[in-house]
Amino acid sequence: MAVRIRMARYGKRNDPFYRIVVADKEKPRDGKFLEVLGTYDPNNKQQKIKADKDRIAYWISNGATPSETVANLLKTMS
Repeated sequence: MAVRIRMARYGKRNDPFYRIVVADKEKPRDGKFLEVLGTYDPNNKQQKIKADKDRIAYWISNGATPSETVANLLKTMS
């Protein structure tokens, strides 16, 4: 089972809100996931990213690969 750290879209039309989740690579974008690691709100000017860095490090150490978008978000968080 290939596990990825990626974003699942929530929110209204034209008002997106994303959860950073750990999911099987073959599941749909908004399908079942293993764990919620944080949130990303592109419309919030103050704090766009809220994430649990310890859990992200745990999943990466166990072989989960972040998607390209999540990898860019993690770089801006540091």
